[in-house]
Amino acid sequence: MGEISDPRKVIDRRKLTVELAALADEGKLDEAAVSRVLKAALAEGRAEVRRRFDATGDGRMAARTLSYLMDQIIRALHDAATQLVFPLANPSTGERLAVVAVGGYGRGELAPHSDIDLLFLLPYKRTPYVEQVIEYMLYRLWDLGLKVGHSVRSVDECIRQAKNDLTIRTALLEARYIWGEQALNQDLRAKFLKQIVAGTGPAFVEAKLAERKARHKRMGDSRYSLEANIKDGKGGLRDLHTLFWIAKYLYRVEDVATLIDRGVFTAEEVRRFEKAEAFLWSLRFHLHYLADRPEERLTFDLQPELARRMGYTDHAGSRGVERLMKHYFLIAKSVGDLTRIFCAVLEAQHQKRSLLSRARFGLFQREIEGFPVDGDRLAVADADAFVKDPVNLLRLFEVAQRHDLDIHPASLRLITRNLKLVDAKLRADPEANRLFVAMLTSKKGPEITLRRLNEAGVFGRFMPDFGRVVAQMQYDMYHHFTVDEHTIFAIGILWKIEQGLIKDEVPIASEVVHLVQSRRVLYLAVLLHDIAKGRGGDHSELGADIALKLGPRLGFTDEETETVSWLVRYHLIMSNTAFKRDIDDPKTIQDFVAAVQSLERLRLLLVLTVADIRAVGPKVWNGWKAQLLRDLYWRAEELISGGLIAVKREERVKVAVDALRSELGDWTDAAFAAHVARGTPSYWLAYDKETLARHARLVERAERAGDALALDTRIDHWRAVTEVTVYTADRPGLFARLAGALALAGANIAAADIFTLANGKALDNFQVQDGEGREIERPEDLKRIRQCLERMLADDEPAPPDLVFPPSPLGRRTELFNVAPRVLIDNKGSAEHSLIEVNGRDRRGLLYGLTKALAAQKLQIMSAKVSTFGARAVDVFYVKDKFGLKVEGDARLKPIRDALMAVLEEGEAKTSSPPAAPSPSDPDSDSAAAE
Repeated sequence: MGEISDPRKVIDRRKLTVELAALADEGKLDEAAVSRVLKAALAEGRAEVRRRFDATGDGRMAARTLSYLMDQIIRALHDAATQLVFPLANPSTGERLAVVAVGGYGRGELAPHSDIDLLFLLPYKRTPYVEQVIEYMLYRLWDLGLKVGHSVRSVDECIRQAKNDLTIRTALLEARYIWGEQALNQDLRAKFLKQIVAGTGPAFVEAKLAERKARHKRMGDSRYSLEANIKDGKGGLRDLHTLFWIAKYLYRVEDVATLIDRGVFTAEEVRRFEKAEAFLWSLRFHLHYLADRPEERLTFDLQPELARRMGYTDHAGSRGVERLMKHYFLIAKSVGDLTRIFCAVLEAQHQKRSLLSRARFGLFQREIEGFPVDGDRLAVADADAFVKDPVNLLRLFEVAQRHDLDIHPASLRLITRNLKLVDAKLRADPEANRLFVAMLTSKKGPEITLRRLNEAGVFGRFMPDFGRVVAQMQYDMYHHFTVDEHTIFAIGILWKIEQGLIKDEVPIASEVVHLVQSRRVLYLAVLLHDIAKGRGGDHSELGADIALKLGPRLGFTDEETETVSWLVRYHLIMSNTAFKRDIDDPKTIQDFVAAVQSLERLRLLLVLTVADIRAVGPKVWNGWKAQLLRDLYWRAEELISGGLIAVKREERVKVAVDALRSELGDWTDAAFAAHVARGTPSYWLAYDKETLARHARLVERAERAGDALALDTRIDHWRAVTEVTVYTADRPGLFARLAGALALAGANIAAADIFTLANGKALDNFQVQDGEGREIERPEDLKRIRQCLERMLADDEPAPPDLVFPPSPLGRRTELFNVAPRVLIDNKGSAEHSLIEVNGRDRRGLLYGLTKALAAQKLQIMSAKVSTFGARAVDVFYVKDKFGLKVEGDARLKPIRDALMAVLEEGEAKTSSPPAAPSPSDPDSDSAAAE
């Protein structure tokens, strides 16, 4: 890494010591004076480190320099304590101590906001003098504002505790002498190597790898999380530290380059290690300085400025922030490669299979299809296996998948060195393509195998279009993983659906997946559905073109290829229809069926949509979305099979009313007839009989009591919503008032059904959630909703009032993403209504502003579909004019569009941070429910 240049510009310890001694001579060396002198030296040193880092961007050197600065502060403090404050002319053995750095500080690395981990090392037991010195030093370090983790132990206590505690053992492994009685540190080092390290290498390695695995699981077990933790996440600095700990424990090395001589790493692999370490340290320093705290997560709000500081600029087809994150993900992948390589060498050199998996002993060699088997891992016979037959680069993975075997890390290392063999000739090889399709569609489960292929670098080279989305992020709040990781997750979910492993959550998809005629088509469509992300333009159309090229190469028939291409082209149509259109409107179903055309495509589309949405990230899938997709599927299936055509609307209404009568068996015929007279055909067909019965009882109670307002709430855990039903006199702007009241109460509206009954009363039903997308069920929250609704409806003013809403639970995060305001008015999507689709940045009270604007335009809102995808709100209103007709003509539509745009732009104007640069991704991707 190189020596620190001009270290006295960072801190001059001699000058510092002289200054403290002068204060002591003058009788002014009180605690405040010591703290003041050290604080000034620390501030000057940190400023110098910051200046050097800003000039060079060298995070590793900055980490080393900060560590050097802290060393000198601690040495000066130690000398002041032992020589000036508590001087002893001839200290006894028990009055001696050593100050030792442990943890990251022990490695000689400190980030700007790192903790300082110290071991005060004693010869045998504490004495009053030693306790006095330690206490004095700790208080002065705390006065400096440092976060100090410390322990006070004798040499023997360290050894005893290290035998049983892996954390202490690791800390002592990195222990570094700072100041004081150096012989104590030497004694500790000698005993540690003799009593702890000797003969325990395999056990230590196994424990550290198990610790690493547990940490990965705790952090989400993916190195492709879009808000990655660069320290503890998979592929982060801690993984590099783990490799170094193991190397130091086994080989007694002090730097990674020494591993070349030990035959562990090649010179190229050491360069990869150092490149990864340098990038991660530079990123970490920028992160700490930018956040001004010990932040280790690349949160969305910090990513754009980090990209700017690190020199990532916008290019055609990609933004600077996306380029930064892609670089990070590739570095994280490289760290994973190095881990596999390192583990392969450990096993080869130590002949301990337990270093990587279960603690089994005894080697039983056998062979499967030309590949030797070592325990439960498949290997290659010799170093030329791939050169002799490049198809083996795929065959190895396929055989391992078929026989439920892992792949030997030594073989993975050999693959990495032979990736150039994955060329155009291999891509055109029929057997190579057959093997790939066999892995993709295997009933053994393709997710693990595809991830192995991707991690090894084979996947992206064998399918270059997929290689373009490896580590490709999408800078939004909706997606949680890179495109390649999302795709592999989706294929894994498809397999779980097929195996019936999640049938309780997706029962219809789990049933219809077995009715599709070609599962090969389904698996390939899921693989290719996002393959054109990040190219600009419509990724669905571009992906469909890619499917037409890849299908024949992979051995698919023309019919199969055409179906795959269609699925990729229309993979968003089902989610867009279910979440953004009124599926109670017959025209919606007719238009959807006109696009889908067949039961086979409908079934394929449902399963693909479910897998796609569930793979977006945690908490994206819920019962509400499941219900909407199920309803759309059943209605489309009924129409395709002739059901809706055969049964007239009047007959369907009669069936619904008869079913309601059976639910209200305790009602008199007169009471039931009076209630039926209030309803409308669209209302009777909108709900199941249980919901209709619940509404009926609410209406009957209100009419009998003469209540001006009746409210009912019901928690639906399956759909993850709370239903809020309002029965009151209809009036202009009523929907706006209700939306405003719910927003004031902190509720997010997921969907709304609006009905005006024959008696002039409104029966409006809202599905609401909290800020985390969950049902609202706390009594105090439900009470607040009721109070806000009552207050809002008590207002007699003709126009809805101006309201001030509480901050969104997402805070400033929604301000980070570009969401272009857009208003679309469609008079073809419904036979009776005009559809107004509004896209804009989500914020608390947005729906109120939009509906208030529509009320001002004298429009009746008949139904609303309300959706949120990350920072983007997509609200669709089914409206009529005051005469009950569609809204048509430019002279009428332009004021409506302008009024809604004004509401959207008002929210943009209130955004305190500048808008992000436009994303090059296709326009439908930001608002799509499934990506």
